[in-house]
Amino acid sequence: MNNLLFSIFPNENFIDLALYQYGWEHCAPAHTFGPATRNHYLFHYVISGTGTLYADNNKGETVRYTIKSGEGFMIFPNQICTYTADKDLPWEYTWIEFDGLKVKESVQIAGLSQDQPVYHSHSRELRQSMKEEMLYIVHHPQEPPLHLLGHAYLFLDYFTRSITPFRLMKSGSIQEFYIKEAINFIEQNFQNDISIDDIAARCGLNRSYFGTIFRKALGQSPQEFLIQYRMIKAAELLKLTKLTVQDIGSAVGYSNPLHFSRAFKNVYGLSPRTWRNQNQLQRS
Repeated sequence: MNNLLFSIFPNENFIDLALYQYGWEHCAPAHTFGPATRNHYLFHYVISGTGTLYADNNKGETVRYTIKSGEGFMIFPNQICTYTADKDLPWEYTWIEFDGLKVKESVQIAGLSQDQPVYHSHSRELRQSMKEEMLYIVHHPQEPPLHLLGHAYLFLDYFTRSITPFRLMKSGSIQEFYIKEAINFIEQNFQNDISIDDIAARCGLNRSYFGTIFRKALGQSPQEFLIQYRMIKAAELLKLTKLTVQDIGSAVGYSNPLHFSRAFKNVYGLSPRTWRNQNQLQRS
């Protein structure tokens, strides 16, 4: 029986959630990988065994973590990591490398970071469902991309729901719920003329306090997040549709085409038209 399965996702043209590679391995004793970095998020879920993760935190210090069955670890983009299976009871794990706006949201809401990369679950049932979705993707690499993405969304749902209450229970805070409510409101209304006051009001908070907890949780202001979200959606439309630049600006909440072009260039370094010429998909 093979002790390693590995596949590369055949299509990267997705914005909210993109898969890159995924696999399963029953590690040899003392198997080591790294030091290395990844361009995207890489999550390992440990099915059995134990091992050690050495990961750089936000200060550039290398921290040691022991990770056993039922736990997992997230490697963040450009984070230097090394991980080693135990010599007596080596890991069996499954992994998925992924990225996208939904991934950033979920990881941030769940509370994982370079300073807290270890996955702990409050629910055996949700953890089991998450593992099953990961293994389904691993064992069905021949399925169409959208089919696999559907299972990736289910994985992401189980991942987030299995960890968030655990984190809230540890921190004694409900701030994460406010952040999730704010992000949901932005997702549903980014195309409208919404303000930060509108988002704060949706959460039942004053603007100053809302801005403070949002920046603390996500590392950027609500305004920066809203602009980034709109520009990612705009880039998706520029790449995948033939809508005019003005129509795309309107579709992501900008009634003034000049304001849209300036905002897009601030994020991507190019005008919308130039970016489209370099990135638009060619259709047969």
